[in-house]
Amino acid sequence: MSRRPVLHLFEGYGIELEYMLVNSKTLEVLPVSDRVLRFKAGRYVNEVVNNPAGWSNEFALHVMEIKNNSPVTSLSGLGPMLQEQVVQINRIVEKWEGRLMPSGMHPWMQPSRETILWNHRHRKIYETYDRIFGCSSHGWANIQSIHINLSFNGDEEFGRLHAAVRLLLPLIPALAASSPVVEGKATGIMDNRLAFYRKNQILVPSISGDIIPEPVFTRSEYEDRILQKMYDAIAGYDNEGILQHEWLNSRGAIPRFQRSAMEIRLADTQECPMADIAVAHAVVSILKSLVSNRWTSWQEQSAWPVGPLLSILERTISSGEAAIIEDSEYLRAFGYPEKQARAADIWRHLIKDCFSADTGSDNEIMGPLRLILDRGTLARRILKSVGEDPSPSRLHTVYAKLCDCLAHGRLFAG
Repeated sequence: MSRRPVLHLFEGYGIELEYMLVNSKTLEVLPVSDRVLRFKAGRYVNEVVNNPAGWSNEFALHVMEIKNNSPVTSLSGLGPMLQEQVVQINRIVEKWEGRLMPSGMHPWMQPSRETILWNHRHRKIYETYDRIFGCSSHGWANIQSIHINLSFNGDEEFGRLHAAVRLLLPLIPALAASSPVVEGKATGIMDNRLAFYRKNQILVPSISGDIIPEPVFTRSEYEDRILQKMYDAIAGYDNEGILQHEWLNSRGAIPRFQRSAMEIRLADTQECPMADIAVAHAVVSILKSLVSNRWTSWQEQSAWPVGPLLSILERTISSGEAAIIEDSEYLRAFGYPEKQARAADIWRHLIKDCFSADTGSDNEIMGPLRLILDRGTLARRILKSVGEDPSPSRLHTVYAKLCDCLAHGRLFAG
């Protein structure tokens, strides 16, 4: 969401989707994002405007991002538009025998020997990150996610939105985990992307905090308590001041005050844009209900400390939709009547409670969500397909099917 006249809460949305470029036969990572952008623009660039979409680079040359170019008033219709970008990129990358692959992580990539970082315009940023943190690793070079951007205007709207977002973040992996395999092994963790993401900047802990943001609800307090501490901490490693920007913040949701948007980062990329948008729609619908005090007041939402929310997040990162939530106070915050529940049942309750009759008949939204609720997260469906001790050939077969799902805009039933 580039800088525009400020929109009020829930008046503007931006979706960013990250996908891997891989060899179409071997599915090994293919570091050609710079060539794709050059082919489209006629020169090396970091971003291409392909109205109404944009394509851009990421840290590693085997990752590309697609997004809507300007804020939209509704998520409806974004799926087909983003799917068309996938088709166009796939058509271009065929020149290098490549295609796009979905999901939160490449299943057998070894970043220590396969990573090539972006080395064109703004490369100084990536070189600085690499010098400080060592970016040829999982958590840097092998992570793909959905970024959900939500507009807000001023402190009151920021505070209401931040309180709601903090409360919902722990449940997002239970809907959107898609990274159960690392370096060819099923780790037993459903969201390995987040497991690595949590630790990728441990050298400077204030950058990502505990992933769950601190209970801060005004811009000035956020800048004083979070951003300035982060800038001070990184300064000892960054003498040139290259990273002294609000995008350095790596919490699970970050306010981008310069463009008046909240960016939520905890959802793994799904099998196709239709599924990505369905996940985003579910997140937005629940946030709207929280902000409207449907189940609990703003005062109650804002009172939650980091610790209990982090504990729930750790469970959903590990177990996805099968995580057992035993915090009855947390369940009450979502109008859930029992003292404990599986995370999948909480999502089933929330989707039933929040979605309008019109949404219920919209198969582009409800189709993917029903699949997740009935058959599990994409991580679970992948794991059921590859088995607990997957062979290389089995992994290749399943992830080739995922590539087909992305290419044709189909859901992966598993």
